[in-house]
Order: sequence, then C-alpha cells, then structure tokens
Amino acid sequence: MTEPVELSRAGLTYLTGGAPAYAGRYVHARSHVAHTHSFLEIAVVVGGVGVHHSPAGRRDLRSGDVMVLRPGVWHGYERCRDLALYNCCVSTGLLQHELSWTREDPLLGHLLWTGPMSAQRRGTLSTTLDPAALKECTAQLRELSRLGPAADRGAVIGRLLLFTTRLARAVAAAEGVPAGRPPTHPAAVRAMRLLESRPAHAWTLAELAGELHITPSHLVRVFKTATGLPPMAYLSRLRAEIAASLLLRTAQPITQISRSVGWPDQNYFARRFKAHFGLTATAYRQRFAEQAPFPLVPREPVLPDA
Repeated sequence: MTEPVELSRAGLTYLTGGAPAYAGRYVHARSHVAHTHSFLEIAVVVGGVGVHHSPAGRRDLRSGDVMVLRPGVWHGYERCRDLALYNCCVSTGLLQHELSWTREDPLLGHLLWTGPMSAQRRGTLSTTLDPAALKECTAQLRELSRLGPAADRGAVIGRLLLFTTRLARAVAAAEGVPAGRPPTHPAAVRAMRLLESRPAHAWTLAELAGELHITPSHLVRVFKTATGLPPMAYLSRLRAEIAASLLLRTAQPITQISRSVGWPDQNYFARRFKAHFGLTATAYRQRFAEQAPFPLVPREPVLPDA
C-alpha cells in the first residue's frame, strides 16, 4: 500500500490515490473552514463540543456523535472547544471494488450507500452511539490508525469492516431497522450497478427495467425498499457526486461537465446540483477548487492514543 497521507504546504492532510482507507485522531481547538473531499468520510466525535455544518444543516456535536458523508459533500466545524474526533476515510475505488458486495448487505448497504443518499439527507447520515458502541468503534478505529503505510491491504480492509459493521448495527438500531431484515433485493443491486457503470447514459425507467427483465413498477418497488429512492432519483444523486469531483479535479467548463454526467440541459443540471449540495456548480467550484486535491482534516495537534 502506498503512503496513506501527504501534507500540502497549507498544512492540510490528503488521502492519496493509492490508499484504500485511512483513520486518524485529531482535535479542533477552533472552527475549521468548510471543505470537501473525493472519498467517503466517517467522523466519530470522542470528546469536546462543536457544531457540524453541511448541506443537511447545522448540528451540535458531543461525544458519541457520528457523521457519514458521501464523496463530494462539503462540511466544516464551527465554535469548537477541543472537539476531538476520529476521521475514517474510504476511497471510492475500495467501495466500488473490494467492498462492492456491501450494497447487498442490508445494514452495511444502508450505512455506506443508500442511507446518506436518501431524499432528505443530502449525502449525509448522522447518528449518536451509546457508550458501549462508541468504545467498540473507537477501539477498531485506533487499530486502523496504527496500520502504517506498509500494512497489508487485506489488514486495512479487515479492520475497516470490523468498524463499519459495528457502526452499521448501531445505525440500524437507532433508526429501527429490523435485525432480521432480508438482504437487498438482487434486482435493486443489479440496477445500482448498471447505473453506476454508465451514469452518463440517457437511462429511462423502462430501459433499466428491460435490462433486468422485470416490470418498471416492480423495479421501483424493490429499488425504493432497498434505497429509499426511485431509480432515477438515485441516478441523479450519483451524477451530482461525479460532477462535484469533475468541478474540482478538472478545468472543464461547467457546460461540458453537465453533458459528461448525462445532463445536457444546463438549467436542469444547475437545479439538480444545487438540490444535492446546496450550492450552484459555479459557487461550489469557486469555494472549494483551491483546496483540491481534497482535504481530509487540518493538521492540528494529534491526540495521544487512549
């Protein structure tokens, strides 16, 4: 595995392209400016207080609070007083390859994929862990953070799964998801993979259902049961994530990005992007482009292992 993090001149920490996952424990003594990133991030508060700001709004933070953010979602911390947290970052490559099976798991699929993408959450998912769950989750994060750059990829993935599985159980309990919930319907999983493999394609519900050899009404039913969204709404959120990455990683005109993600109508693209991220594409690029590649957390004092 390559070096998991590197420091810029500005003192920001980045997840490099070769790192599948990373965890670190940090403290924010003051506010931390809003930023964005190209990976899935899970932040677990272990001490202090602050306010989390994201497209989903502002939330007061205390020990045990957890925020899950899909790629491209901007967020920041305000009014911090020694806000201590673990940041766990998971590359999109890891999600789409070694962890692609998690879509089919009702609990991990909800935590990593469909929960943050549901209609009201705008790419985020929040919960609060009880003391026992917090202790177990931080124990796994501590071990993940101790894995150095020479760690075996399998060891990183294994430790990551121990953490996310425990967190997924806690989220399910908090949201009333039945412990015996059946696996995600195979048609919903196949539909997600088709949309993710060809996001710029001019999909229609009828064509997608035809690819799966089921009726459109049955597809909508099983897809909404699995994800909380109809298939075309899921595709819209996926396109917005891809557009966010292109806005920051390339100098392509916004009109070109709009077409490349499957939205040739510039006005429609503008409405969909703002609905997902709370900012226009132009404002998103102006606000965050100078931070690319995507910042993980500021290099403030690192807390000693507990």
